[in-house]
Amino acid sequence: MSLSEYILLAFSSLFVVVDPVAAVPTFLAMTPGDTPKERLRMARLACFTTAGVLLVFSVAGTLVFKVFGITLPAFQIAASIVLLIIALDMLRVQRSRVQETHEEAKAGIEKMNIAITPLAIPMLAGPGAISTTILLQSQATSFPQHIALYVCIAAVALASYLIFRVAVRSARWLNPIAMSIIIRIMGLLLAAVAVQFMLNAIKTLWPGMSGPGPA
Repeated sequence: MSLSEYILLAFSSLFVVVDPVAAVPTFLAMTPGDTPKERLRMARLACFTTAGVLLVFSVAGTLVFKVFGITLPAFQIAASIVLLIIALDMLRVQRSRVQETHEEAKAGIEKMNIAITPLAIPMLAGPGAISTTILLQSQATSFPQHIALYVCIAAVALASYLIFRVAVRSARWLNPIAMSIIIRIMGLLLAAVAVQFMLNAIKTLWPGMSGPGPA
């Protein structure tokens, strides 16, 4: 995989699974009494926390395999199932309980500051995002690709903040139909990413499946 291809894969898959667009309605619902300035402060802290969590897992994620004796194909298949569940919920335009439970959303409404939890964890940097980060780190085969992954994580966090910023500034003009369309498109893309991760794991377990056919 070339560097440009890896960057495209890393940014698109991370952005889709972090899915800041789908988190916007919950974020606004959890901060009804806050001023735009306070909302932006929470969004900034949440996105900074998200970047920090994903960067930690991008650096130390492979240590998890060694500690628990997990093989990469096993993790790829498990992670792809998690991503697929999230994608199916996105196609139905509903927030996945893998990312955020109803109890966590309700608790967030009652809290003074929801930036760290549940907004950053687990709404943005949830199991799906962490799994995707570890998978991308395992697929990085060169130093430039590792650096590209760190840059992509920062770029996704920045893009998430900009989306929250636009939502805060124009909350009253948000179009529910347009948001539903965007969420469904992201869900379809995420489903494709999940299936691709699973196919990669299967090819690793059974190399002959990707080899040439009989002569």
